Amino acid sequence: MMAPEASELGLDLRILAESPEVCAAAVVPTAPVGDYRDLDALRRFALGVDVVTFDHEHVPSEHLHALLSEGVNVQPGPAALIHAQDKIEMRRAVERLGLPNPEWAAVRSPEELTEFGERAGWPVVLKTPRGGYDGKGVMIVERKDAAGEAVAEWFEAARAAGVDDGALLAEEKVAFSRELSALVARRPSGEARAWDVVESIQVDSVCDEIIAPAPGLSPETADAAREAALTIARELGVTGVMAAELFEVPGRGPGFVVNELAMRPHNSGHWTMDGSVTSQFEQHLRAVLDLPLGSTERTAEATVMKNYLGGSNPDLFSAYPAAMAAHPGAKVHTYGKGVRPGRKVGHVNVTGPADDVERLRAEAAGAAGIIRDGAPRGAAGDHPWNRSEQ
Repeated sequence: MMAPEASELGLDLRILAESPEVCAAAVVPTAPVGDYRDLDALRRFALGVDVVTFDHEHVPSEHLHALLSEGVNVQPGPAALIHAQDKIEMRRAVERLGLPNPEWAAVRSPEELTEFGERAGWPVVLKTPRGGYDGKGVMIVERKDAAGEAVAEWFEAARAAGVDDGALLAEEKVAFSRELSALVARRPSGEARAWDVVESIQVDSVCDEIIAPAPGLSPETADAAREAALTIARELGVTGVMAAELFEVPGRGPGFVVNELAMRPHNSGHWTMDGSVTSQFEQHLRAVLDLPLGSTERTAEATVMKNYLGGSNPDLFSAYPAAMAAHPGAKVHTYGKGVRPGRKVGHVNVTGPADDVERLRAEAAGAAGIIRDGAPRGAAGDHPWNRSEQ
């Protein structure tokens, strides 16, 4: 999704592809295949580029430090990125900056986990510090399960990984009213901009829907959330786009606590492709190249983004006529990924009046559902293009 923005800016975008079949390789002419965990592959890829940036946080930190020492322009740098790679480092930083954290502890044994649970209250949330996303690497632990086999296996795996002395992250189970996301961008010379705070609706721990701006969010909480995200970006030296994922907790502190950080274009920012003057993808390119940042003003009062995951329709394009005919206001974005159940393969954006958000949600869900599940026979999707000769 960054490729069209790069083309419009006249930028030569290159990607390090995991395989020739990755979807980005179909739209980016220069896409050498290599393993991001291989330092030599990273070195070869970095030759001749102005800046190296990321679409995920999993490149080993030690490799990024090596590239920096060799003069490669890495944005964001590893000193910032570690706070998106390691949840314990993130918690320490949020605490150091005086921003709202849930109660937390780095625990290294079932006994320490039990001590934390007695202090914070049961159940508690146990997380692997690295590698988890979309609900992976997260376990809800009741007191009776703290000394159980599943928890013991997690501690054994943490010790084997050797990160942070084998610690896992324990957190209180926050009683939140909903999830929010504060998206910002910052360039190396210091300029930073924030988009409106959005509501993030999760289904089975995967982002399902975004409503921008978050309906009914108090101006005070919205301002505090934006300022918290900007403070994190500034104080940690973040460059490019960063999403601060938040839990809304009315009546507690500024009305939220920080959940996680992502230092890259983020699912919660896909609405900006059709609902903002500057999309998160264009802004990320501007930011890492230290170009002046674009306006983050909304182009519509409200935007709803609806993800669609792989479902019963393996041929997404076959459902386009029905989806487009039924929902002409929907903007369809398909990623070119292979379709498999549960995999994010695209999203739909719908814009409109702020007082008509439920209709926008229905429009986005309707279009996404047709694409995911396929058009019924006799619908607009039953187009001659979609029928083989009998």
